[in-house]
Amino acid sequence: MIIDIFLPLSLVFIMFTLGIGLTIQNFKNIINQPKALVLGLINQMLLLPLIAFIILFVIKLPSEMAVGMMILACCPGGVTSNMLTRIAKGDTALSISYTAIVSILTVITLPIIVGFSMEYFMGSNAPSINILSLGLTMFCITTVPVSIGLYINTKYHDFSVSFLPIANKISTILFIVIIIGALTSEWEAFINNLNLLGPAILSLIFLMLLIGYYSATLFDLNREKSITIAIESSIQNATVGITIGNLILNQGAGLSILSLPSGVYGILMYLVCLPFVFFILKKTN
Repeated sequence: MIIDIFLPLSLVFIMFTLGIGLTIQNFKNIINQPKALVLGLINQMLLLPLIAFIILFVIKLPSEMAVGMMILACCPGGVTSNMLTRIAKGDTALSISYTAIVSILTVITLPIIVGFSMEYFMGSNAPSINILSLGLTMFCITTVPVSIGLYINTKYHDFSVSFLPIANKISTILFIVIIIGALTSEWEAFINNLNLLGPAILSLIFLMLLIGYYSATLFDLNREKSITIAIESSIQNATVGITIGNLILNQGAGLSILSLPSGVYGILMYLVCLPFVFFILKKTN
């Protein structure tokens, strides 16, 4: 019962925090950069799920974990991608714009791909889900709080500026608590499948970093945008994945096994992306 309330509310607050850091100008910025916009969306919303699906052909995960991995591959970019982009001297404005737009678009794409994944990997064992209802839930816990945050930042900008650092700290704490909860709730399954789950997730992160960076350079985007697209392609909002996984199975006690891949991803993505950031900084200096 506590998890059923705490998890969605935590995600709502995290997405609200994203919203109060946004301005209308962020959306104008990315619309004025159509090449970067299209490439970023293709990488994150098409190639990421496709690469995850291909990896699952090679590395055979249990069916529920395979679905969990597809869930995280459909999630929007993580809020911390903006911070990592800034540290790596990428295009921070572009990063923020990506995160906002993909967070809105996944309301449509995530339920469709998850519905297909459950039928493909779990077959007759798949729990019945209402794709429209899942999309509506996604809208309520992601798009609505982002929109409210954006509205508050527009109308009460001084308040947003002063509250944002506090909100970021609270969001970080909530994220850590949720990741720990996802791992400990399915600890036995995590340990038993770590030899498969670890390589599958590490492969996904590493490949998306490379695809993100080199696809951007291939299309003649500058270095700052290439760094941004690489990070946005590999940093996912693990909290969304954990929440959706739990909502689908709705066990009532603990987090579901569908949430486990997102919990593992939430840790491993930093172990891969931080060295990438430090490598970029070293090359810059």
